[in-house]
Amino acid sequence: MSEKLRLAVVNWRDPWHPAAGGAERYAWELARRLAGEGARVHYVTSRAPGQKRRERAEDVEFVRLGGRFTVYPLVLLWMLGFRLGRGRFDAVIDCQNGIPFFTPWVLPRRVPVFCVIHHVHDAQFGLYFPRWLAWIGQVLESPVSRWTYRRHAFVVVSPSTQRAVRERLGWTGPTHVVHNGTVVAEPDGVVTEPAGDPDLVCVTRLVPHKRLPLLLDLAADLAETHPGLKLHIVGDGPEAGTLAAGIEDRGLEKIVVAHGYVPENVKAALVARADLHLSTSQGEGWGLSVIEAAALGVPTVAHDVDGLRDAVRDGATGWLVRAGDDQADVVRRALKDLAGRTERDRVATECQRWAAEFDWAHTAARMRGLIDSAVRGDPGGARGDRRYGDEHPG
Repeated sequence: MSEKLRLAVVNWRDPWHPAAGGAERYAWELARRLAGEGARVHYVTSRAPGQKRRERAEDVEFVRLGGRFTVYPLVLLWMLGFRLGRGRFDAVIDCQNGIPFFTPWVLPRRVPVFCVIHHVHDAQFGLYFPRWLAWIGQVLESPVSRWTYRRHAFVVVSPSTQRAVRERLGWTGPTHVVHNGTVVAEPDGVVTEPAGDPDLVCVTRLVPHKRLPLLLDLAADLAETHPGLKLHIVGDGPEAGTLAAGIEDRGLEKIVVAHGYVPENVKAALVARADLHLSTSQGEGWGLSVIEAAALGVPTVAHDVDGLRDAVRDGATGWLVRAGDDQADVVRRALKDLAGRTERDRVATECQRWAAEFDWAHTAARMRGLIDSAVRGDPGGARGDRRYGDEHPG
């Protein structure tokens, strides 16, 4: 990669934002690794209270503008001003969080843009916004995005997202599959809460589409047959108050422990000692917490939904709850399968082998190859690599 290559990574939040999640890890890993190889990278994002407007970290220039909604027009104005001030970008990584930033509107036509889509949000808009605003979100995500990026490419993180952009967004342009990587901390954090028997854990953002009431219902059901059970919920978010109220209303105070945000090594320690990792999410782009649990040798029980069906290898690194299944019965079956040391060790080994396939250095190399091809104007290279499931209908 040329040292003069100038890139913009545009994402809703940065990795230090209090509401940061897997999408922020993805954008940051790309930014820092591309910068480390000599590119000049601007990470353009929103600004949380207390954050600096401009900052430099690991050779990445951070530009923070606006809040939850105002970041979108402010980013476009900044990029337009940057261009008018004789600045230039050779390529842009435009990360969608429900809706993208529509950066092609303010860029020269020759600048390639890769619209990164973790998952399609169409059904989720209604969980967060009133009907009229949800409708606007769906229009921006689908027909407006199709038109805006028609000369560019989508980057998706899983086969599930690839199918979704074709079937639900009607996208007919090129798609490139660039998986997440994974890095887990050493599980050497101090955990004061004793483990249960069995011990279950769920690492998740506390937001509506994670379906936390299902998780609490599951804990209550399992406790009837496993009186020593403990469920540890690790993560924070706007639904923290609702989660606490749900635990109290169901009388689960001795069964469910809501840890909130914890340091990475404590999170790893909680996961590493667990019998199972759980997810009740209604859909993901991938399932970063699933792969992080697998890296620690812990299998996952998740619903057979977008993203999670890609991250969990059913019967090998976990179990999928399919339509018509009782999720508590699936967890009981999993715990029974793991009761023997031989099978438990076999599953742990398979989990770790699977997780080892996902590496951030490889993720960045894939993206770097796509950028290099697009900047060179190489139509063959820009079509990607079908070994990864890339598609170029044209």
